[in-house]
Amino acid sequence: MRSAWLFLFFLASSISWAADDNDPDPWEGFNRSMFAFNENLDKYVARPLAEGYQYITPEPVDQSVTHFFSNLGEVLVIANDIGQLKMGQALSDTARFLINSTVGFFGIFDVATHIGLPKHNEDFGQTLGYWGVGSGPYLMLPFLGPSTVRDGAGLLLDYESDLGYTGVANNYAQELGLYTVRGVDLRADLLASEGLISGDRYTFIRSFYLQRREYLINDGVVVDEFEDDFDDFDDESWDDDWEE
Repeated sequence: MRSAWLFLFFLASSISWAADDNDPDPWEGFNRSMFAFNENLDKYVARPLAEGYQYITPEPVDQSVTHFFSNLGEVLVIANDIGQLKMGQALSDTARFLINSTVGFFGIFDVATHIGLPKHNEDFGQTLGYWGVGSGPYLMLPFLGPSTVRDGAGLLLDYESDLGYTGVANNYAQELGLYTVRGVDLRADLLASEGLISGDRYTFIRSFYLQRREYLINDGVVVDEFEDDFDDFDDESWDDDWEE
């Protein structure tokens, strides 16, 4: 946990070099190189695995896997609800977690949504944004995909908190197994959405990511040129795929 707080201190102390509004991507050369690395990894590893998984997995089973991992992430969501002083939402998400963990058989069935308790997406990156920490420059991370300096710090805090998947794993092997299955499931869920990406993939993904994060941090109170696209993406699948 110490490493997470040290990184957070570094982030807070260096916020003055946050990205200029007119140039959110001052490290574009590095980021494009990392993007190319991720694209090759996706082409030869992640996408084939996702296609194979989708081919052999019945749709009800695929949905159950997605619901199970979503439920594992609810404790982290609740912690960030509280961190953003969203107490009503924290109560709703706590009820959601308890219902899906019991009646929903450890989250395999999403009972809570059907009784009016919607899924929310909160993480430490959003909590930092809530308290005024600027995003900093755009940053393409190896394996994990698009991020920013602030969201990178948030990812580290998510991991070190042991409130997500790491909290149920007894060792690194189990942890790696959970992340692998989750990643394949998420990548499979995104296969149908790839046709929405047009033009330069790097620019499209960067713009979508930055605007999507602004949308989440401000709870939808933003002007967004990608508004029509949001209905075509599953919020949870898109966010987790790039940030977990």
